[in-house]
Amino acid sequence: MTDLTIHVEFSGGMELLFNNVSKHTLQIPAKQSSGEPSRLQELIFYIRDKMMTEKQDLFVEKDTVRPGILVLINNVDWELCDELDYELEDKDEIVFISTLHGG
Repeated sequence: MTDLTIHVEFSGGMELLFNNVSKHTLQIPAKQSSGEPSRLQELIFYIRDKMMTEKQDLFVEKDTVRPGILVLINNVDWELCDELDYELEDKDEIVFISTLHGG
C-alpha cells in the first residue's frame, strides 16, 4: 500500500497543542482498509489519535474540528473543497488556524 506525504501546519495558538511545533510532515495511507481513498476526516482522526496526548477536545469535537478552527487545504478554505470528504492527495498542505483568542 502506498502512502501520501501530507504537510500539516498549526497556527493561531494551535501549535501549543503540538509541543510548540507548527509544521509537520506526515505519511498517511493512500487508501483506508476498506479500499476507499483517505479523506480529510481520517487525517483529523490520525492527528487526534497519534499526535495529541492531551486536550484533544481543543482540536476535535464529535467527528470534526472544533468551531473556531479555520481549515485550509492547499491555501483554499475547506468549505470549498468538500470539507471532511476531501480526498487527500500526495503533497497536500493542510493548515489549521485557531481564530479564537482569550482576552
